Amino acid sequence: MKKYEAVIILNPNLSSKVDSFIKDFEKLLKANTFSIKKMEDIGRRQLSYSINNHNKGHYLIFNIEGNAANLIDIENKIKYNESIIRHLFISVKEHDGEDSQLLIDSRNKKSESEDEESNVKNEVKEKPADDDEKKNEEEVVSKEESIEDVSSDSIEEDSKDE
Repeated sequence: MKKYEAVIILNPNLSSKVDSFIKDFEKLLKANTFSIKKMEDIGRRQLSYSINNHNKGHYLIFNIEGNAANLIDIENKIKYNESIIRHLFISVKEHDGEDSQLLIDSRNKKSESEDEESNVKNEVKEKPADDDEKKNEEEVVSKEESIEDVSSDSIEEDSKDE
């Protein structure tokens, strides 16, 4: 039994049907005497380059064990699946039990984006008070300008009288 890592990139438009794809893929693997050691659903990510006019893809990573001859049958069956835009099977010596770097990076990006969203929400809550302060400052400035205008007009009138 050889060990493999399967990376599958799905059509991003079918992200809602990922669960059904995973079930079908697991059935296909079990039908070909493969066992699934680990499955990671990375989610939607930006592609490095456009594939079939798609700029994003839904990533899945499987750690599997099985017979090398059966792997060819699996590849032939998924090759024509339109929901898969790319697939790759890599032979590995050992499966490490840790999460993949891709999964770790996507979790970090999600937490960063959530932090940014909460910061933006806090800034939005604080902005109305800032707007009121700005309006008050503008009113004060406009009053000062009008006072200066009146005083300069009176100085001009005084100089004309002389």
